[in-house]
Amino acid sequence: MNVHAIVAIFRFEAARALRTALQSVVSPVLSTALYFVVFGGALGAHMAEIDGVAYGAFITPGLILSSVLALSVANASFGIYFPRFSGTIYEILSAPVSSFEIVCGYVGAAAAKAVVVGLIILVTARLFVAFEIAHPALMLFFLALTAVAFSLFGFLIGLVANSFEQLQLAPMLLITPLTFLGGVFYSIDMLPPFWRAASLANPIVYLVSGFRWSFFGRSDVGVGVSLVMTAVFLVLCLGAIAWIFRAGYRLRA
Repeated sequence: MNVHAIVAIFRFEAARALRTALQSVVSPVLSTALYFVVFGGALGAHMAEIDGVAYGAFITPGLILSSVLALSVANASFGIYFPRFSGTIYEILSAPVSSFEIVCGYVGAAAAKAVVVGLIILVTARLFVAFEIAHPALMLFFLALTAVAFSLFGFLIGLVANSFEQLQLAPMLLITPLTFLGGVFYSIDMLPPFWRAASLANPIVYLVSGFRWSFFGRSDVGVGVSLVMTAVFLVLCLGAIAWIFRAGYRLRA
């Protein structure tokens, strides 16, 4: 394995995050802090507890995870799309670097940036609401697994997109609606039976549920099911990316 190539791609993408720190770090942290102020502070004082957890604390895992999802997709999709747009992708493809190493570099950098921002938001959340983490090791594992899975999804979007508009289409029309309908602000057990069953078709439900379990030991879906569904999504993204590199789809003129 060409470790030097992976590190070089990783460092280049990580440096881009530092150059755009206002957009990459400060903006998502401030946006999430506003959610805590409005939902956790203003509305939380008038909301009943959910599963024995104060409302402000209950929404914390979902808000952290929603930011990590959005950042993972955005970082990875832009990271691979821009070389395609500028034409430098051909230099990468002609270098002695395998497709696996290219994916490791770009996806690793995107996931790492998302995890770091997620941890910053976690610390920030503690300033607004009181909560404890029941399973910190599993929380970190869920955070990393989710970041990697959706960085792969973002990488896939960056490979197939033909324009910057298309690059924004999937996050805007798919990720954002599924996130808000994925139990971030409520428990799906509160829904009528039909809508609860329909919610189980939303992959974000399993991510939020599993991540919330690592905080409070309570979830809408079994933690084992959440892990399996996340792993399945990750494998599907890997398979699609492997096919694109093997077929050269959208990579070769």
